[in-house]
Amino acid sequence: MIKSSLPQILSTTLSGESVQHRLKIAADLPFFKGHFPEQAVLPGVTQLDWAIRLGCQHFGYTQDVATLEVLKFQQLMLPDSEVTLEISENKAKTKLIFSYFDDEKRFASGRIVLNSTDKIENS
Repeated sequence: MIKSSLPQILSTTLSGESVQHRLKIAADLPFFKGHFPEQAVLPGVTQLDWAIRLGCQHFGYTQDVATLEVLKFQQLMLPDSEVTLEISENKAKTKLIFSYFDDEKRFASGRIVLNSTDKIENS
């Protein structure tokens, strides 16, 4: 059985033009294997993938990324932790702004610039 490539979402909170997902970063996620032998850490590319997928899904965009802006990885995300992923939308510039945090601890943040203003059609 193949595990989901997304983390477990413990809760979701909507607030204006943003969404917050409380995530469980389980130790058995495949992304931890081989990244690093001394201390497993969640790869930055995985964190970025989750922000893109969850942000595009919530705001209804296709996953067509043009570029990334001010991408920062401040703290290591370790197995068996819980973090909050907040994503907001800048409609005028077709951007998603994301940050991973837990209380005052900041893990990662950045802006995702999308190629198109096209929204996924709801059928």
